[in-house]
Amino acid sequence: MTPQKETLAVRRGAEEAAALFPALLVEAERIAQTVASGLHGRRRAGPGETFWQHRPYAFGDPVSMIDWRQSARAADRLYIRQNEWEAAAAVYLWRDPSRSLDYRSKKTTPTKRRRADVLTTALAILLSQAGERIGVLGENRPPFQGRGAPTRILEALRIEQFDDAASTPPVSQLPAGARVVVFSDFFAPLDDITAAASSLAASGAKGALVQICDPAEEEFPFRGRIEFKDMESTDRLIFGETGSVGAAYKVKFDAHREALNDLARKLDWTFISHRTDRPAQTALLSLYTALGDMRVWTK
Repeated sequence: MTPQKETLAVRRGAEEAAALFPALLVEAERIAQTVASGLHGRRRAGPGETFWQHRPYAFGDPVSMIDWRQSARAADRLYIRQNEWEAAAAVYLWRDPSRSLDYRSKKTTPTKRRRADVLTTALAILLSQAGERIGVLGENRPPFQGRGAPTRILEALRIEQFDDAASTPPVSQLPAGARVVVFSDFFAPLDDITAAASSLAASGAKGALVQICDPAEEEFPFRGRIEFKDMESTDRLIFGETGSVGAAYKVKFDAHREALNDLARKLDWTFISHRTDRPAQTALLSLYTALGDMRVWTK
C-alpha cells in the first residue's frame, strides 16, 4: 500500500469511528436514563453519614455497627444502624477488545461489541450521576469523575480498534474497596479467565462478570452444510450436517456458562448473562443493582 493510500485508509477509519461515537453515546444515555427513572427514590445501605434505617443484627455484621441505644429498647434483639449509601471507592470497567465480540447473527440485532460498548458507557453515566469515580482497567491513568466521565470512558474503549491478544482482563493492582465490571463473551480458556478474575479479587475488589452473547450462540439454530469462521483468525470449519452437533454444542456452552457462574460465586462476585436480542436496560438494571448491593468500605 502506498503512503497516500495508507493515509486515506487511516483517515477513513477515523471518520467511521467518529461517526459511531455520538450515536453510541446517545443510545447509552437513553438507556441509562430509562434505568435511572426506575431507580428514582430508591436508596441503598452503605458507608455514608446520613441515617437511613435500623435492621435486626445478623451473623457476620461488624459489632461496631450495632446501635446500642436502639437495641436497649428491645428486650431480645440487637439492631444495626444503616446509613444511606454514598459513592466511595472507584469502579473499574473493562470491555473485551478482541474481535470475538464483532459478531451478530442477524442484521436486526447489534453486534456483541456494540452492545458491550453501550452497556459500559450507560453504566458509566449512572455511576457518574451517583458521584462515583470510574476507571478503565489496565489504563495507566487515574479514575474519571464528573459529568465528562462517560465520554472519557467511551474514548478509552477505542471502539475502532481490536486486540485479539487481550481476550481476558489484564492483571491490575487495584486500591482497597474497588469494584470491577468485566464485559465479554468469555469465549476464552476457563483457566485464563479464572486466573485474571482471581488476581483482581485477591486485591480485595468486588466485581461482576457480564457475559454478552448473540442468540445464535446460545440456541445454535444452524442446519445443513455450514462453514464457520473464527473471528480472531483465518481458521474455518465445515460441517456437512450442522444439526447433528447442536446437542453437543449446547452441552458445552451451558457447562462453560455454569463454570463462569461458579467462578463468580467462589469470588463472591456477580455473574450476569445477557443476549443482544433483549433490552439493554434489563442487563443494566441488574448490574447497577448488584453493584449497589456490594458492601464497599474504604479505609
